Amino acid sequence: MDKFKFWDFGIVDFIDVFLVAILLYYVYKLVKGTVAINIFIGIIIIYSVWKLTDFLHMQMLHNIFDGFMKVGIIALIVVFQPEIRKFLLMVGSTNLSGRGKFFGKMKFLKSAVETETDVMAIISACKKMGASQTGALIVLERNNNLDFLISTGDTMNIAVTQPIIESIFFKNSPLHDGAIIIENNIVKATRVILPINNEKNIPLRFGLRHRAAVGITEKTDALAIVVSEETGQISFIKNGEFVMFKDASELSEMIKTDLA
Repeated sequence: MDKFKFWDFGIVDFIDVFLVAILLYYVYKLVKGTVAINIFIGIIIIYSVWKLTDFLHMQMLHNIFDGFMKVGIIALIVVFQPEIRKFLLMVGSTNLSGRGKFFGKMKFLKSAVETETDVMAIISACKKMGASQTGALIVLERNNNLDFLISTGDTMNIAVTQPIIESIFFKNSPLHDGAIIIENNIVKATRVILPINNEKNIPLRFGLRHRAAVGITEKTDALAIVVSEETGQISFIKNGEFVMFKDASELSEMIKTDLA
């Protein structure tokens, strides 16, 4: 009977596998689209080889990989410091009641009735504001809850439309200063003050809006769109980096993919 023990698979084992799958899913979401994804894949390969050499009793090779694995946790903390910070922020800012339920943050478990962000309306508004050199800073919330920033601005609950975006950032509007936060096609807050990044060197032609966009996308997994008041240029920032795009259509598809 002992030879069949390997196949004994109880409810605890199922929960264990399920939780590991969720953990790996969130790790992948955090590193997807960054240089860290290659490091993550490399770690999986090294871990697999470490287990394989142990299984095949390849003692010398196993000892080499075993030594690496013992000090690997320190290397992981150093290499993945930004991603670990984002993960802890995601866990710490998750509201376990109401709209922000933990499982509600898992996109593969979300209901079909959830409203999809009208990316084209946002891009169209940015193009029009760019033509009139109207500055704007738009933050698109993803997995990391940004409610901790709402207290710095004005709480809102407005459906996203092109006229709404344009009216918020209209130069004579009392709401045009600061950033707006959008989640699920709803403007959650306006006049939000974002953390400024003063460490990263960015071109001098970019101002405080761009530094704020870099700061929030470094500290969280949010996306940011900036319209320059000086040039009218539209910038897309993700993971603290400026993402290049050819036209509005390509930008729209990139954002839709990242929000999916």
